[in-house]
Amino acid sequence: MEQFQRYFLDTLKNRYAAFKGRATRSEYWYFLLFSIIIALILTALDSMIINPLLGIQPLVETARTGILGTLFSFGTLIPSVALAIRRLHDIGKSGWWILLGVIPIVNIIGIFVLLYFCIKDSQPGGNQYGSNPKGL
Repeated sequence: MEQFQRYFLDTLKNRYAAFKGRATRSEYWYFLLFSIIIALILTALDSMIINPLLGIQPLVETARTGILGTLFSFGTLIPSVALAIRRLHDIGKSGWWILLGVIPIVNIIGIFVLLYFCIKDSQPGGNQYGSNPKGL
């Protein structure tokens, strides 16, 4: 529960749109883990309770996103992008590298490059984006 408070709620409350600075691997991956868990729970609630009550039918049989899931996705979009940019800063890369995941031509390769960057350990010492959050 401490990780949820420290890495998820704290990021949403105190660093919602903070694009400057650095973020550790654990901050990034815990935020991603809790986001996925919450999204799955909200999707289940939407598909089993909310959508039937409101009479909402999915356009495609596999599409189960409803109001709660959509609101959560929009609510966490900015902090997710900000955290990914801070994670890139932590390894000494510019936040513009995040565009590799959205440019259509390099999307497949770009996703793997970004995954590699997010797995890498922090750059030791300070860099142009700030001091090492791990204190190394």
